Amino acid sequence: MPVLRPIPANAVHICVDMQLMFMPPGPWAVEWFPQTLPKVIQLTQRSPARTIFTRFIPAMRPGEGRGQWRSYYEHWAEMTLENAGADIIELAPELKSFVPPARQFDKPVYSPWFDGSLARALATERAETIIVSGGEADMCVLATLLGAIDFGFRTVLAEDAICSTSDEAYDSIVRLFTKRYSHHVEVAPVDEIVDFWV
Repeated sequence: MPVLRPIPANAVHICVDMQLMFMPPGPWAVEWFPQTLPKVIQLTQRSPARTIFTRFIPAMRPGEGRGQWRSYYEHWAEMTLENAGADIIELAPELKSFVPPARQFDKPVYSPWFDGSLARALATERAETIIVSGGEADMCVLATLLGAIDFGFRTVLAEDAICSTSDEAYDSIVRLFTKRYSHHVEVAPVDEIVDFWV
């Protein structure tokens, strides 16, 4: 694997959906969440003010949402805010303490780029490099990475700071971005990213 290029000081770390609703043992539990959390914390500690936490916000009640999201929340009625309670959208306690200076961006879908507010914020800051961590590797992390590629950001995936529900899903995402998207995404462990972040 090629050596990581230096990461500029104004890079932004986007930590994807490390929320209570995805912590074991709930219905949406991401199995690797607890093992990944220390690496996410290490990356966040490097520059809390340059960190953005995205949060996935479920529908308020069963059957809400546009198109296929309506049937999704009929199926997952127990995970709507009305039934599960608003606390489920909160960040893991270990991460919540970083806000502020870290920021939060809420989203009703997998992609944080959906309404344009994240891209506008990054453009205002003239950020050209983003570092991605969080969960779930083959869902919201994937959507975050693909959007970053489309916007032309230099994108670094923190391979030991992303989590999934299975080894297979994790391995597939790392393989996808080291092979198929190698011209768009650099993949490196957190220790290396921290060392190369100037």
